[in-house]
Amino acid sequence: MAAQEKKLFVFANLNGAWVPGGLLTLTEDGPALQASKFAYGTRYLERADAIEVDPVSLSIKNKSDVLKKEIFPTGNLPYFGGIRDAAPDAWGRRVIEAKLKVPANSLPESEYLLHAGSERIGALDIRSDIKDAPKLGVTRWESLQYLIEAADRIDQGLPIPANLEIIFQDGSGLGGARPKASVRDDDGVIWLAKFDSPKDAFGVPDIEVATLKLAKECGLTVPPVKTEQLGNRKVMLIRRFDRYWASPANVGKIEIDLLHSSPGNGAIEKRLAFASGLTLIGCDESLSPTKSYADLAAAINEYCHPSVIRQNKRELFARMVYNILVSNDDDHLRNHGFIFDPNISGWRLSPLYDVMPRPGVAYERQLHLGIGEQGRSATLDNAMTSCERFSLSKTDAEVVIGEIWSKVREWRVYFDDYGVSEIDMDKISSAFRHVDETASNNLKRKIP
Repeated sequence: MAAQEKKLFVFANLNGAWVPGGLLTLTEDGPALQASKFAYGTRYLERADAIEVDPVSLSIKNKSDVLKKEIFPTGNLPYFGGIRDAAPDAWGRRVIEAKLKVPANSLPESEYLLHAGSERIGALDIRSDIKDAPKLGVTRWESLQYLIEAADRIDQGLPIPANLEIIFQDGSGLGGARPKASVRDDDGVIWLAKFDSPKDAFGVPDIEVATLKLAKECGLTVPPVKTEQLGNRKVMLIRRFDRYWASPANVGKIEIDLLHSSPGNGAIEKRLAFASGLTLIGCDESLSPTKSYADLAAAINEYCHPSVIRQNKRELFARMVYNILVSNDDDHLRNHGFIFDPNISGWRLSPLYDVMPRPGVAYERQLHLGIGEQGRSATLDNAMTSCERFSLSKTDAEVVIGEIWSKVREWRVYFDDYGVSEIDMDKISSAFRHVDETASNNLKRKIP
């Protein structure tokens, strides 16, 4: 099959309204994406509130540099990171394939982009025609039971009956491997619902919620999370941090609480631009294991707003320490994110998400990303060797470790308070590491 060019229109959600942003051209040979190019629209660049489609390859800091110009991805990649972040990942692709009744990974990238709908993560939408209307709509709370049933059928490779087709609307734009969907509560707030599976070795929804709540106890930035019991099934719910509500009269006048804003009192639903760590580092997904937390810290230096750089790098170091102590080795670059914050008109580290302890018997453990001079070796001493890359003195880094350890050491107390069963705590206990396992005697003496 000869390669073909597919032209798509990229829209951005600016202050609650969809605006055409530019033309994306994909060169595809069947399911293989060979190349991409993008041209911003002139009228889009004239807007004061325009956001960049990709902060690395498609920066608009100097708008004259991109005006009337076709741009290609950096690093000779076939795709733009910002477009890849707006595309469905593993689960969303399975939903689309179930909808179209096609084999796994058989569609060209343009089809996955178009079928993801307008409720995808971030503030972008991809359409085949500039006149196309957005494919909007997240179902209400009462649809959760139907979404679970539909997700189960997709997970088992079964056809989806007509009464369960809402999964094609609420799950097609999402990433990650586990079954999930977006749902609105009775107040209109959108949550990401992650479903348990009969194949789970322990109560994954309870454990993931508890791990994120414990991270918040450690001082990390975490969205609201909770679990819901539906019959004999548990659902983990995490508030979508790429959405917020603001009154038009308050925009630019008072700081918006992005994680707890409310739809009431005339507030308008708005979207936050999102970029993964993979996008800000500018590499192919296959290279993720060769990258490090220090590379993410360097990306914060380069792309985040100056007012948050020091705090974001400190929190990134703290997240690395937390992942060491809870054995979260699913810390790949897609599981680190950045949002464009309207309070500062710039990029910042996103709230924490996708953190799951992994039980194990090995004494020596590794994370996905590099930690320090000993590579991916998951020890606190290794973390200390890179502290200066996070603009932390050794004393500052020791304080951060002390803050995290003081909470993680009591994880059973917190998990019991959060409603995790004793049986599940026993099943995952080997994931939680004592400071004696992860720090030398010399370092232990210095941890506050």
